[in-house]
Amino acid sequence: MPLVFACIAPHGSIAIPEAKPKDRPTLANATTAGMQELGRRFAAAEPDVSIVLTPHNIHVEGAMAVIDAVAVSGDLVQWGSPISLRIPVDRELALSVRDAIREAGIPVVAVSYGANDPVTAVFPMDWAVLIPAHFMGGRSAPQVPVAVVAPARDLSDDVHVRAGQAIGRAAAASRKRVALIASCDHGHGHDAKGPYGFTPKSKEFDEAIVSQIRDGDGLRFSRLGSAFAREAKADSYWQMLMLEGALGQDGWKGELLSYEAPTYFGMLCAAYAQQAS
Repeated sequence: MPLVFACIAPHGSIAIPEAKPKDRPTLANATTAGMQELGRRFAAAEPDVSIVLTPHNIHVEGAMAVIDAVAVSGDLVQWGSPISLRIPVDRELALSVRDAIREAGIPVVAVSYGANDPVTAVFPMDWAVLIPAHFMGGRSAPQVPVAVVAPARDLSDDVHVRAGQAIGRAAAASRKRVALIASCDHGHGHDAKGPYGFTPKSKEFDEAIVSQIRDGDGLRFSRLGSAFAREAKADSYWQMLMLEGALGQDGWKGELLSYEAPTYFGMLCAAYAQQAS
């Protein structure tokens, strides 16, 4: 069946109340509220599985990657928080996604880790999977399994849109209720004191994304171009291209729930829903 839920969700740890700095307990509160609303809408959609598009997991030269393991497991220790999660992987859907992307003529590999048999392997879970899952399915009872997909920035923009289309086809063929989460933090050059320095392109890029979603044109991110995204130091564009491909123009509309740049990078929450025909 077609996708039942889709969103753009940030992956800064400060979105999680328990992970905020103790001396700044209200930092990124708008984002926290946006993530909590995404969590409510996710639960209402009752997905059987989530496909998470992440920029911070494995990077394979010249190819996209799909995790083939029994589970993913990780924590936020590197960000100063003991929060951890282990989430089962829907290997059937993950491999269907791999096959659909491959059938579209796009380089893609299945990757595993540790144990030689994927049925017993546990793959490292990055923060761009963990943080959205903290709000959407990772702590529910039962947990909502995931299929984790990593884009490849050395492939073209068009390839990412076509990979998204393939993901949409795999979801529709699965007969499961599938949610799609594009895990995205945006421009990383908002603060000269941040690790990436300052660039005005970060604000320009983020404003362009916000404007597209507010204007009801939030599935044409490919118009912006990867050169702009790279100048803005964004960790979002390639996942949004895949979201664009998966949802297409088939009646989906985005709703901006929140945007802020509380530190050096932009954080945005947007929910997508199919409009009645």
